[in-house]
Amino acid sequence: MKQGQPLADLATLAKYLRAELETKKAILLYAYNGTGKTRLSMAFKDEGKQDETRDTLYFNAFTEDLFHWNNDLEGDADRRLLLNKTSRFFQGLFELEMDNRIRPLLQRYADFDFRIDTVESAVRFSRVVGGQIIDNIKVSRGEENIFIWCFFLAVVELAMDPEIEVYQWVKYLYIDDPISSLDEHNAIAVANHLAQLLKRQDNKLKTVISTHHTLFFNVLCNEMGKARKYVVNKHPIGGGYLLRPEDGDTPFFHHVAALAELYQAAREDRLFTHHFNMLRTILEKTASFHGHKNFSACIKQEEDDLDGILHARLINILSHGNYSLYEPQQMLDENKDYFRKILNDFLSRYPFNPELFPQAPEAEIIGAP
Repeated sequence: MKQGQPLADLATLAKYLRAELETKKAILLYAYNGTGKTRLSMAFKDEGKQDETRDTLYFNAFTEDLFHWNNDLEGDADRRLLLNKTSRFFQGLFELEMDNRIRPLLQRYADFDFRIDTVESAVRFSRVVGGQIIDNIKVSRGEENIFIWCFFLAVVELAMDPEIEVYQWVKYLYIDDPISSLDEHNAIAVANHLAQLLKRQDNKLKTVISTHHTLFFNVLCNEMGKARKYVVNKHPIGGGYLLRPEDGDTPFFHHVAALAELYQAAREDRLFTHHFNMLRTILEKTASFHGHKNFSACIKQEEDDLDGILHARLINILSHGNYSLYEPQQMLDENKDYFRKILNDFLSRYPFNPELFPQAPEAEIIGAP
């Protein structure tokens, strides 16, 4: 496909994606809100429908609508999340010990617990407060979204298991914006966990992921280097859609967006350990662009630059490790100072557009000594 070649409608785009997946295992799509991502996911699903057969397990706004609250308005005591058990999404789930499959996933992200009532097709939540278990609580909207996301991931794991017959119909996954309301740390955590799941050797499923979240897309691109990457736009003149390939290691200007986020986080003193991962990614892409083999070339000036050597080692150490969405770790004050020094020096050495960063004395901007 030529760069920017128009596709007539969403059905045509869905057919194109399916053709791409004949030779690729995963496709990452970036599209702004209003482009039609959710409708594209349904068009992709519809392409795999034949009478009563299906081939696509999808996560989108329609998936979230399979869960709805009964807040017990009369008794105000037995609040529960009801499941639409007529959907194929829940087919056979109640015989598969879903509680035990969902709980390890949820514990990465949340501090509440749950139990599934298979007779009533309902979920009740609980939380420990002051050493006591409080039952039948109503979790926040963000916590509800995380639970539904973990429910979906548990179903994906079942679809990957060749011994689970009930999900052998699944050939494709289509995931549309699972993190629409999460901050940058949570975007990194969810993207990292999702990528690790999809890269499992036993995963035979083909996957499309669409999102409008720049950092989420950027992390997925870094984690899933072999995936095909595209930007989807509405055609400005002829109607239909434009599918622009992103062939570089760094998807268009996401590194700039990430750098602006780091700058703002440093300025507002809300630095967490995962920001070292973001900074390392930017340094690696910059080094690659300038023809260097290692990100340390963007830090140290000379071989005897002791500060530069120390900073490179710090980034090597502090940018590794697993991500925890529920408990993001704040940097130690000493590491904050190192982080600000590295970021200040990087911005001084590589002159990005100053309009991206608020104008202020350097010491005021990001706490430089």
